[in-house]
Amino acid sequence: MVEETPWQQALRYANRANPYPFYEELRKEPVARQPDGTYVVSTYREIVALLHDPRVSSDPRKRPGPAAAPEEGSADADPSAEPIRAVLTEPNIITCDPPEHDRDRRLMMPHFVGPPHAPHLITDLQPDIRRIVDGLLDDMRGKNRIDAVDDFAYPLPVTVICKVLGVPLEDEPRFHHWVETALDALDFGPEAGSEEIQSRQAGGQRAVQEFGQFAADLLDRYAREPGPGMLSAMVHDDSPEGPMSKGVLASNALLLIFAGHETTVNLIAHSVLTLLRHPDALEKLRGRPELIVPAVEELLRFESSVQFWHTRSAVEDIDIAGTTIPKGAPIFLAYGSANRDPDRFADPDELDLERRDNQHLGFSQGIHFCFGAPLARLEVQVAVGEFVRRVQNPRLVEDPPPYRHNQIFRGPRHVLVDIDGIRD
Repeated sequence: MVEETPWQQALRYANRANPYPFYEELRKEPVARQPDGTYVVSTYREIVALLHDPRVSSDPRKRPGPAAAPEEGSADADPSAEPIRAVLTEPNIITCDPPEHDRDRRLMMPHFVGPPHAPHLITDLQPDIRRIVDGLLDDMRGKNRIDAVDDFAYPLPVTVICKVLGVPLEDEPRFHHWVETALDALDFGPEAGSEEIQSRQAGGQRAVQEFGQFAADLLDRYAREPGPGMLSAMVHDDSPEGPMSKGVLASNALLLIFAGHETTVNLIAHSVLTLLRHPDALEKLRGRPELIVPAVEELLRFESSVQFWHTRSAVEDIDIAGTTIPKGAPIFLAYGSANRDPDRFADPDELDLERRDNQHLGFSQGIHFCFGAPLARLEVQVAVGEFVRRVQNPRLVEDPPPYRHNQIFRGPRHVLVDIDGIRD
């Protein structure tokens, strides 16, 4: 029996709740070639270097290898599936390189956080975010047990992103199912060949196709009749560079709907879980609510919502940390490991709400720095701050809680909490 590498062990579902001992072992070889030819980079300094290295591509289309024939029943094999083919094959801003990336991100930014169209969009959302959070906490009155995921961490970001993008909230149950199904079918570890994962993959592919059709239909609707939100604004963008092609616009719409809530759900859930595991930190934050901003940054470092990213590859040979990553090799950047790197963070396994110089990689770095970071930060600051202030005597029911299957977007499926009540 071949011994598994630390990376393979970290990816096993049995270790989802605590991959950190395996990351510690992995960091002994900062750039580690895996049996499948992937190079996993696990240390902070090396990841930052590669995030700014033009020899690293984010575009999977640049990875060498024969083009695979479309599977029977797939969107590419079905001539009637033209409306979604572009969604599934066109790049979005995290899977393309400059100049394509720079142009598309430049077209999107004015409708999200940039002048002149929406300079105050994020800050103006704060009253709505606070109202949603207050409503979720008010709904917990009279309960002795809550699920911090289903009752709190999920409803907030999905409601907010629907408002920002202009996605009808009544469609949430449909795309929630597609997202969950697709993520549960994705596996990069030694269990990927198991019968269970193999059986999930067909369902995952169908979910992505249906989600793609949903995004394409929504954009078509806005093309016919403009409406509120970022997606409609992008469809009708009249800037000198715009508009995007329909396929690229649909691919980015899919990304925005997904990423606009998925990572924030995990961050809120992990923040609650982590604070309940560290009662001294919880009491400190309750007594000093002004610490919420650095506290959220520390929670981002401590439990990274995106554990690694998988679409990068070397377009030239790269010598780094005593290893040569050959041209064409896939590169996985392990953010979750880098954020616990003792060569960058003092006592990295300790939660320090007042940590200084906390330049974590929770939102990545470089040109692919998280597009939605300002919104995520605001949502988590309000949500965690109010949870700490209003929930009386919260206690974990199960530790560790059950985790979702996905390895990239690591997060608890449920966090059951016993409470004594909800303060005004």
